[in-house]
Amino acid sequence: MTDGYDKNRKPGRAGFFLRLAAGAMMAFSVAACETVSDTISSFNPFEDKGPKSDIGKDEKAEVLFNDGLARLEARDYGGASKKFTELDKQYPYSSWSRRAMVLATFSSYEGGDYPEAIGIGRRYVQLYPASPDTPYVQYLVGMSYHNQILDIQRDQERAEKSLQAFEDLVRKWPNSEYAGDARDRIRMARDQLAGKEMEIGRYYLNQRNFTGAVNRFREVLVKYQNTRHVEEALSRLTEAYMALGIVSEAQTAAAVLGHNFPESQWYKDAFTLLKSGGLEPRENRGSWISKTLRSMGLSAVL
Repeated sequence: MTDGYDKNRKPGRAGFFLRLAAGAMMAFSVAACETVSDTISSFNPFEDKGPKSDIGKDEKAEVLFNDGLARLEARDYGGASKKFTELDKQYPYSSWSRRAMVLATFSSYEGGDYPEAIGIGRRYVQLYPASPDTPYVQYLVGMSYHNQILDIQRDQERAEKSLQAFEDLVRKWPNSEYAGDARDRIRMARDQLAGKEMEIGRYYLNQRNFTGAVNRFREVLVKYQNTRHVEEALSRLTEAYMALGIVSEAQTAAAVLGHNFPESQWYKDAFTLLKSGGLEPRENRGSWISKTLRSMGLSAVL
């Protein structure tokens, strides 16, 4: 079995920007700019003493906004994010700021500046949890972590954060249009994390650290049920427990594996190992393996 992670999948909602930009342009039309600009100034608690611009002389909100949109259209994502971030700085806590933060998150994400997208996106979610745009911003935060996931030989912190971000999205906005894709990403992240546990467990097996190996394979069964790694984890548990001389647990792991995955090569390997010791698969229903797997509907005895 090969451990891998499909990073070629594209975010399903990138086209959201088209609706977002269109709505923004309608909301902040040129005809209303002067009135809006007058109103916006009341939202700035710093007035003329606010943060100074890092792109030159302060510009009116609509100019910054339209410049940001133009840069987005030209795929100058870094420049767009900078304009929208500047707009947020000059008009904090305003409707301009809220829209700018969403677009800055999107621009940073599209430009591959994932740390920036995460930073802006998380701030938006904290400030505006009830906004209709918040589920999408949370989705972009999750995707920003997702796109930084490394192969299983490397640290999996980003996989863990991706999992958390998407789980938050599904829990808080289960009916949003992004929840379905988020559930797919959750399964992918869980599979990745299970793969990491398997890699470490196999290393311990090779080092004859059988107790350490059992602990890692146990993590797969307890924390990452319903991943593709369950079959191998059961087979490896058979191997580790046989090496430790804990025959009952080895038989149980093989029995559960054979009942649920009878055609699996992992079962054939486990069966052969038991047979070489004059044993056969047999479930001990008091085993932690049996109890854990029954909780997910897998058992040698139905």
